Amino acid sequence: MKKITELLKEKRIYFDGGTGTVLQGMGLPAGQSPELWNLTDPEKIISLHNMYFDAGANIVKTNTFGVNRDKFENYAELIREGIKCAKMAAQGRKDAYVAFDMGPTGKLLEPLGELKFEDAVSIFADNVRAAAGCGADLILIETMNDSYETKAAVLAAKENSDLPVFVTNVYDAGGKLMTGANPAAMIAMLEGLHVDGLGMNCSLGPDIMLNIIGEFRKYSSIPIIVNPNAGLPEVRNGETVYNIGEDEFSDYMIQLAEQGATILGGCCGTTPNFIRKTIEKTKDLLYELPCEKEFTCVSSYTHAVFVDKDPILIGERINPTGKPKLKEALRTGNLNYILNEGIRQTDAGSHILDVNVGLPEIDETEMMMKCVSALQSVTDLPLQIDSTNFDTLAHAMRIYNGKPLVNSVNGTEESMSHVLPIVQKYGGGLIALTIDEKGIPETAEGRAKIAENIIKRAAEYGIGKKEIIVDPLALTVSSNPESAVVTLEAIRLIRNLGVKTSLGISNISFGLPQRDLITSTFYANALQSGLNCAIMNPFSSAMMSAYHAYRALNMLDKGCVDYINYASANAQAAASPSAAQTEETLHTAIVKGLKEGAVIQTKKLIETVAPLEIINEHIIPALNEIGTAFEQKKAYLPQLLMSADAATAAFEVVKKNIPSEQSDSSKAIVLATVRGDIHDIGKNIVKVLMESYGFTVYDLGRDVPPETIRDCALEHNCKLVGLSALMTTTVPSMAETIKLLNETDRSIKTIVGGAVLNQEYADMIGADYYGADAMDSVRFAERFYNGG
Repeated sequence: MKKITELLKEKRIYFDGGTGTVLQGMGLPAGQSPELWNLTDPEKIISLHNMYFDAGANIVKTNTFGVNRDKFENYAELIREGIKCAKMAAQGRKDAYVAFDMGPTGKLLEPLGELKFEDAVSIFADNVRAAAGCGADLILIETMNDSYETKAAVLAAKENSDLPVFVTNVYDAGGKLMTGANPAAMIAMLEGLHVDGLGMNCSLGPDIMLNIIGEFRKYSSIPIIVNPNAGLPEVRNGETVYNIGEDEFSDYMIQLAEQGATILGGCCGTTPNFIRKTIEKTKDLLYELPCEKEFTCVSSYTHAVFVDKDPILIGERINPTGKPKLKEALRTGNLNYILNEGIRQTDAGSHILDVNVGLPEIDETEMMMKCVSALQSVTDLPLQIDSTNFDTLAHAMRIYNGKPLVNSVNGTEESMSHVLPIVQKYGGGLIALTIDEKGIPETAEGRAKIAENIIKRAAEYGIGKKEIIVDPLALTVSSNPESAVVTLEAIRLIRNLGVKTSLGISNISFGLPQRDLITSTFYANALQSGLNCAIMNPFSSAMMSAYHAYRALNMLDKGCVDYINYASANAQAAASPSAAQTEETLHTAIVKGLKEGAVIQTKKLIETVAPLEIINEHIIPALNEIGTAFEQKKAYLPQLLMSADAATAAFEVVKKNIPSEQSDSSKAIVLATVRGDIHDIGKNIVKVLMESYGFTVYDLGRDVPPETIRDCALEHNCKLVGLSALMTTTVPSMAETIKLLNETDRSIKTIVGGAVLNQEYADMIGADYYGADAMDSVRFAERFYNGG
């Protein structure tokens, strides 16, 4: 049988549909893990797969979505038997493939949660090793709502198997993952990691996915997978059903296929008939694989930055060269100073942040990993990992959340033989320096020749031109009068090679007075010569003025809006210099997610300000500001959680100084993921936010029986209970819990939330409030205890 990747070159292929939906129809009890049927009722699992194969599906997913070592002691047996069931159904069929299915761990990764990145990799790796040799044809990593966990799963799959890897993520109606990534960011990262197919599944129906598919078609160079839900769940005649039927579903799938979807299937609420009708209506449509896209881009956990006509600013301030304060911060491990430098450069207009922590007296690799992780918790800009230490580059690229820019490779054999394999494995944009064993050529032609050699060598590792950004090196004009002219000519020659360019701009003026005059004029000349990226000081008014003026003059700033805003801000800063340099306050530390800074500022305030005033006038307003930004889609979950973490740290300082008679312990909530559900990401997010707002939280964990939840509420006289569920199979457990609470004490109010819920569903099961997201739940809890 052909590999699935070879079949994709010939025709459109189809996934199966929902698992839980069909198994519930076969008698799966509410709250029971479907994966247990791999052992107790394998004939029903085989029947499930047969139904989908009979409907025309090419790929069935193993019944292993929720299996891992943290959830099941016998995870390896469940995996082996799950694959065995699928293989039995596929036996003797043409073009019938088995996808080993891996879902999320149900935990948030550090720094947002408690699961370490390498521990996540290990969990997924154990799954892949358990599946090895069992006969799966590919690995499907699905229903991922976090880019970082997605990367952990892909690395585990790639490092422990040679099977093709497909990945589908869960997007909301706005086209974002729970942790903020848009399709362009995910495509950049996943293509860099060399997955074989990518796309979206779950959460949304095909109608809403139509609004997102265009982003995949625009940016993806590899097969696009679309596995929608059958719309949204609702109640009809007392039964839970999805609001898009098989005919309407399959009509939408025609449009998705026509707009670029390569692989079609279904998720929650879909059945074999959904897949059968989808195949009937789409199998004869024009089929073609996505073409190779030539975008040069890097990404963070939220978005991609594209290197093209619009100049890219790479903030240079996190580099110890010539910066004594940064050197001291690196020596003492003062991350707060480093994070503030990152935030300030973000606010100043940088598009990417350079991160160089190279000091001989510190462990560079350890410090780089700390800085990368910490910076990604407070800024959503992509990072440029800047080091001459190969081990440092490898470790930092591995734990980076997204597709980084790597600074750098050069034309020496030592550099190319070490750096190129690292970039090939982890994926990244690559700065290439025009220096080799003979040094830096004096001529532009010599530098272009080195660039050409690096491009050819990179191609041997599968690294294309679009990933390479060449730095022809700007040498100081004070000691070499020809330096600027040679560098500008080198930019023009290198652009003719089909790659983008970058420069460390400030080098040109080293040793000269009023350096900004030389640097900014050289920058303007370099832009006119075709420069794409500048490693520069975003706090330099001259440099930022050159940048904005160039954009206005070259039709890159429609209506000169950015230039006008910049000029206006400059004028205000000139009129009031003191106002332009804002000091860190408790409010700004919380909004920016600076935990250490929040503690420092709270300790200062507590000397002169009453504890309750700090809470009401500083902590809560800051939380409300970031909460409102989150609700308005101006901030994303990681920023919200880091702000909550900073607020909680501040709150702990305040609590130690509150007299016991002033302490407010009445604001309390019981939180639990309901029986049968082992995913507690949503519940944990609510917990962090509730605690940051000063609530006492009784966290009962996941897979919690109704009786345990009731008993906890009664024991603590707690009148508010929050319930979470991710899987459709566990919503009945949520309804049972609400019913028990109502029978026990009607004054106990319930908030419900989770991916499978909506307002109608919440009303149907008797909940008092539906939390559309974590902040929504906090707002209700505040109103509840404030008498609203």
